[in-house]
Amino acid sequence: MSPVLVAASAYGADLVRRVGHADLIPMVAAAGAAGLEIRRELFDGPQDLPALRALLEQHKLFSVYSAPFELFATEGRFDREQISLAMSEAEEIGARFLKVSLGHFSAGSDLQSLLRFLSQAPVEVLLENDQTPQGGRLEPIVSFLALCTGNGYAFGMTFDMGNWHWQGVDPETAARSLAPHVRYVHCKGVQEDQGKLKAVPLQAQDHHWPAMLGHFPTGILRAIEFPLVGTDLEETTRRHVAMLATV
Repeated sequence: MSPVLVAASAYGADLVRRVGHADLIPMVAAAGAAGLEIRRELFDGPQDLPALRALLEQHKLFSVYSAPFELFATEGRFDREQISLAMSEAEEIGARFLKVSLGHFSAGSDLQSLLRFLSQAPVEVLLENDQTPQGGRLEPIVSFLALCTGNGYAFGMTFDMGNWHWQGVDPETAARSLAPHVRYVHCKGVQEDQGKLKAVPLQAQDHHWPAMLGHFPTGILRAIEFPLVGTDLEETTRRHVAMLATV
């Protein structure tokens, strides 16, 4: 069985902002998940992060802290201020990983400033392919990760199997290119609806997503990042956790 997290966003932004992450923790634990991905963008006001950490520990869950921040600002500068803030919060909540996106990385970016910061960071940072033009394209991500490796830093990655569709990239191609860096997988399907792409639940009978997971180490950490809806959210969560855990 592989460890499965639930991204808080799977329950919808409105619900999470209304009830808070703390209310999700008992349900996620009862559904058999290994952890909860905390989504900073869904905080509704100031948060008591130590209390959230204590509640996670009480329910024997670990966390990944997802912050909607980019490593590199519009001019290609390492955004130390925002990443330091996210790092401090991730440490306070006891997160296993801090997840951010690439942003506006270029040949002129100060990579060394970032690597010096990471060498002293208390929480490992994972790079996610997001849905933006600057942070979701395959070529800049491959180039950035290769430069990090060349400078002696093995940067890990959150591989979002659905987000590649927003860039017109074949997820299988991306999986083959990025497999050595992947530590964590965001699992979701994607469909077109009235000319727009949207995330949808994975289906047990679909062979594409298990094949994609096959590019990564056995038992790799994965998360539900597709909509979880229904009259019994705990049962819905339990069913999808079990499906992902057995692949």
